[in-house]
Amino acid sequence: MRDDHPTVREVRANPPATPQTRVSAAWLREVAFRAGADDVGFVPVDTPGLEVDLAHARTALPRARTYVAFCVRMNRDNVRSPLRSVANTEFHQALDGAEEVGHRLALALQDAGHRVVHPASAFPQEMDAFPARGWVISHKLVAQAAGLGRIGIHRNVIHPRFGNFILLGTVVADFEVDEPTGPTDFNPCLECKLCVAACPVGAISKEGSFDFLACYTHNYREFMSGFTDWVETVVESTDREDYRKRVTAGETASMWQSLAYKPNYKAAYCMAACPAGSDVIGPFLADRKGFLADVVKPLQDKEEPVYVVPGSKAEDHVRRRFPHKEVRQVSNGL
Repeated sequence: MRDDHPTVREVRANPPATPQTRVSAAWLREVAFRAGADDVGFVPVDTPGLEVDLAHARTALPRARTYVAFCVRMNRDNVRSPLRSVANTEFHQALDGAEEVGHRLALALQDAGHRVVHPASAFPQEMDAFPARGWVISHKLVAQAAGLGRIGIHRNVIHPRFGNFILLGTVVADFEVDEPTGPTDFNPCLECKLCVAACPVGAISKEGSFDFLACYTHNYREFMSGFTDWVETVVESTDREDYRKRVTAGETASMWQSLAYKPNYKAAYCMAACPAGSDVIGPFLADRKGFLADVVKPLQDKEEPVYVVPGSKAEDHVRRRFPHKEVRQVSNGL
């Protein structure tokens, strides 16, 4: 390196200010809201309960010290629609919004002299490690630790005000915060079990247990392993007619749509049915029968393919609980 290089001379003549190693919570909150976050919290990366992510956070950013957790709101009625294109439009839009917030927040903190990274809010993720672990940061765990809500029995974070109609993001930063946030003092989950009633594959039990594979097989049919299974079906088909016996025209078109425009979730009925959150609960309290008729029953009554592993509890649940839905036996690759 030449000492007389113009850039070297300029920086040595006007050295940047040394960034603070400890920042104000009030300042950080203001920066996050300016970036577009609807709520924000911050906790040290070594917070008890977040050990599962510590090594990954410090791989992404070697001097990681703080998680800045944020959320963005979703349009509830889009998510509640039984029309998948309407619901998925909202997921895609809100996810893009979360990525934009993380990007703007990271740039603002970088401009203040800090080192920061913004892992993906959802997809794409670390597929080289899939299926063991396909993510960098567990956004739900961080959000819960930082006070953005609590995880309900449907395994979604429920914000005290916005309910579960949020998407999450996390920025990993090299500074400490003078007043970290902490968990909320109550769980907004009402334990109303509407998520249990709405789930097409019975992934959520009344007792609170969760069948990850049932949810994964159906909801993520056009992601990851579901896509792999579809490719293998194409390869194994002897000709066009054989393929058409295995895969319907609608399924082929849906897979094309996911590939061309962004993957489509097959169901988010647990989120759609959830009435928790102070901004959300009003119609449920005012008229529970009306809420069930307007929100939950259209999801239950919808005629649609439901993807299950042959012989699974999910297959039995669909056949017993939703005989009008079409059982589609598939492999989830796991």
